[in-house]
Amino acid sequence: MYIIPAIDILDGKVVRLREGDYNQKTVYDVSIAEMIETYKSNGTEFIHIIDLNGAKGDFSNQIELFDIIKKTEMRVQYGGGIRTIEQVTNLLDAGIHRVIVGTQAITNPDFLADLSKEVGKKYDYANRIVIAIDVLDEVIKYSGWMESSPIKLMDYVDKCLQLGFFRFLCTDINKDGKLGGAAVDLYKKLLEHSPFIKLIASGGISSMEDIEELAKLEIRSCVVGKAIYENRISIEEIKEWNLKALTSL
Repeated sequence: MYIIPAIDILDGKVVRLREGDYNQKTVYDVSIAEMIETYKSNGTEFIHIIDLNGAKGDFSNQIELFDIIKKTEMRVQYGGGIRTIEQVTNLLDAGIHRVIVGTQAITNPDFLADLSKEVGKKYDYANRIVIAIDVLDEVIKYSGWMESSPIKLMDYVDKCLQLGFFRFLCTDINKDGKLGGAAVDLYKKLLEHSPFIKLIASGGISSMEDIEELAKLEIRSCVVGKAIYENRISIEEIKEWNLKALTSL
């Protein structure tokens, strides 16, 4: 299992939210460019960037973000307010390695089918698109976690798989930003239902012990953010772990 460090951006600053609540944010005294350079200099190959303004339809961060991303050699997994096929294509064309889609895939029944057709003309969409599943008590949430979907979790996973999407970024909102441990039970249920999905765990990871517990489930990768900023997990530990990681991204 590979550890992917996370950078969440709000109003041009590096932040972490608690349970996805914009009113419960911690702002860190480090620039986006400095954080990316820190990861790069310590051998990080993959990074997870979320534009929290973008998730609310405000793309004011993108010019600065894209300028920084273009200068890095790291592979970037990027999300935040991506609602159109054109946006997805433009991001891939700009050098983003993986694009995360969430709200539109849930609310528009034709979006994923259309996305696979259009993006598939140029890119390996199955490997370049990540389906975000944000869950609160097994209810799928979207639009910055403010709306609830009537679609059952496993039914949604099945629909995505049928359309050729198998990379899922799953966040348990109850765990997010609390440093209380990962949603092991939720991930077990997902993997028991669909053993062959490439699952990316996110939310609540607070220690290398949490990482080891997730690795036992044969999860492909996990996203770690607040635990790094709060000095619970060091970048050196991540580097050492990733050098030993046997599971491909």
